[in-house]
Amino acid sequence: MITVSENAKQHALELIKQENRPVGTFIRVGVDGGGCSGLSYKLEFDNEIKEGDQIFEDKGIKIAVDKKSFLYLVGTELDFIGGLNGKGFVFNNPNAARTCGCGESFGV
Repeated sequence: MITVSENAKQHALELIKQENRPVGTFIRVGVDGGGCSGLSYKLEFDNEIKEGDQIFEDKGIKIAVDKKSFLYLVGTELDFIGGLNGKGFVFNNPNAARTCGCGESFGV
């Protein structure tokens, strides 16, 4: 399962509203090859379920992830951090053996 912190939930709902996304919009997360640690995270809003998607819902937020990415993201919590060092969504991934300094890529 992939979970969402309360902070991430609030910011996701705010962005969906600000961007006038259609009803049924959800968060799509995934993993691509690349980044300084080998794999990089993807996050976007979507409203179309694709064949093979794994679907989760936490705190009223629906999350979709493709099967391949799910292997790397199982147990991950999506959070939102704000502060002097920048702000944005972050992945608290228990499967990451190493991460880069910016937190946007990881290795297993």
